[in-house]
Amino acid sequence: QVQLVESGGGLVQPGGSLRLSCAASGSTFSSLWMYWVRQAPGKGLEWVSTISTSSGTYYTDSVKGRFTISRDNAKNTLYLQMNSLKSEDTAVYYCARGLDPTDSAMAYWGKGTLVTVSS
Repeated sequence: QVQLVESGGGLVQPGGSLRLSCAASGSTFSSLWMYWVRQAPGKGLEWVSTISTSSGTYYTDSVKGRFTISRDNAKNTLYLQMNSLKSEDTAVYYCARGLDPTDSAMAYWGKGTLVTVSS
């Protein structure tokens, strides 16, 4: 029953913006840590951002000041606002969630949405 569905990816020019969404299933969304992870073409997984159950936020250095993670608990939705996009941001972006309210490990992943930054 656990489902995470990303949306909002697409082609954008360098310097442009894009907002990704992740619709999550389940009744415990507000009690789960949520994450964004990305994988550039031919490369490994890279953690991008985290938002805690109390809405504390964390970012990898390469996206600080450009990306903003947020959540809407009433809609069971996670967001990633991406501004000032660079070609190196090109990747498949995945959302992930903690196992349960007592364990924040990334246990469930969506199938991803592709973001391509190119002129």
